[in-house]
Amino acid sequence: MYIIVGLGNPEQKYEGTRHNIGFSAVTVLADENGISIDTKKHKALVGKGVLGGQKVLLAKPRTYMNLSGESVRELVDYYKIDLEEELIVIYDDIALPPGKIRIRPKGSAGGHNGIKNIIAHLGSDKFPRIRVGVGEKPKGWDLADYVLSRFPAEEEPVIREVLQNVGKACEVIINEGIDTAMNQFNGQ
Repeated sequence: MYIIVGLGNPEQKYEGTRHNIGFSAVTVLADENGISIDTKKHKALVGKGVLGGQKVLLAKPRTYMNLSGESVRELVDYYKIDLEEELIVIYDDIALPPGKIRIRPKGSAGGHNGIKNIIAHLGSDKFPRIRVGVGEKPKGWDLADYVLSRFPAEEEPVIREVLQNVGKACEVIINEGIDTAMNQFNGQ
């Protein structure tokens, strides 16, 4: 089984913000594959289903972004999955323009507190991740204010498209491997 975790903050006031793009991606995956994310387990809202012919568990941690590792650790331990092969974490990246994704099999947190917490709880940075571009912080903006802001109307079509691509990328990772997914989606 694969666990696909989208990072975000659980309160409704954060819905649709740049920082919650991981939650948005998991919601799109769930909707397109008939998966209900409605069970509270392991400090997350989860739903089981099938993606690309493989069993998956979709998860949205309820711990707030900076404590995401608590939930991910519980999920990994309970389902006894291989971090390097069966976990995919989706999260926002201000270093990428809106609409771009970057897939990696491992790596540092790159300043992202949610990923930093996951690495700390797992004791490893060797897990697949999909970084979703939300755009660089404008000059004079506070970083927290920027990532907790919503996308402007003119960026919404690009965001809808990238969320579709994240779902496709997850399916390619699951069925063809992360190298194929990186070749297919990085740099698009």
